[in-house]
Amino acid sequence: MVVWPRDDPRGASDGDDGDQGHGRTGGDRDPDGALAADVIARGVRGAEPGEVPGRLCEVAVELLPVIGASVSLRSEGMPVQLSASSPQAAHLSQIQATLGDGPCQSAVEDGAPVLACDLTTGRDAGRWPVFAQQATEAGVRAVYAVPLGSGGACVGTLDLYRDRPGALTDRQLHVARIVAGVMTVALMALPHGDEPETQGGEDDWLSGLASDHDEIYQAVGMIMAQLGVGADDALARLRADAFARGRTALDVARDVIAHRTRFDR
Repeated sequence: MVVWPRDDPRGASDGDDGDQGHGRTGGDRDPDGALAADVIARGVRGAEPGEVPGRLCEVAVELLPVIGASVSLRSEGMPVQLSASSPQAAHLSQIQATLGDGPCQSAVEDGAPVLACDLTTGRDAGRWPVFAQQATEAGVRAVYAVPLGSGGACVGTLDLYRDRPGALTDRQLHVARIVAGVMTVALMALPHGDEPETQGGEDDWLSGLASDHDEIYQAVGMIMAQLGVGADDALARLRADAFARGRTALDVARDVIAHRTRFDR
């Protein structure tokens, strides 16, 4: 648990920016940023490059009032889930990928943070009704999606999951942006391979992190062969089957690969 200064951004009331004449308003001083940097440095110390995204998801949970975090990259068809702090966070990420809808998708489209503060009722529940229902069934009441990238180019999102409704304070959002910024740098610093892009569009340097995504696109290829359709139609069929059976696209993809499910019957 992080020990924050007197005006603790974890403990500040929702809607209160928590500055209280302290921190970023005082010139170049940024105690929140300095503390976050210390926690990040400790969290990734000794990690191999491919382990850093997962470590940063864990750091986000330590720094912020959330129960889980995941990171996904933008991709044609479906987001590429790279890492998550827990199986629950990975499941929430897979739900958004399966539906093609949710705060993560909206943040990619908007290129700005999307803060779904209450998925149980009101505007947020109505904006993503199916995702909101499935998220609340999974124990999550709020989701905050922070874009990854720079210069207006969104390459993915850091998604934060909370088990009770509520907004992030300005200071908490500031810390979330810091983690997202470090995540972007860490992903860009991963060693690149010299091989051509894979079928899913991600470079070889992501192959070790995006194994789940590889399984989905392997299944899409099999569905294409079974039905004689294109990749977009095959992916749509995979998603529709997952939705109809209350499963994730990854679950159905694994059944297709194992020949437990066929689409030409």
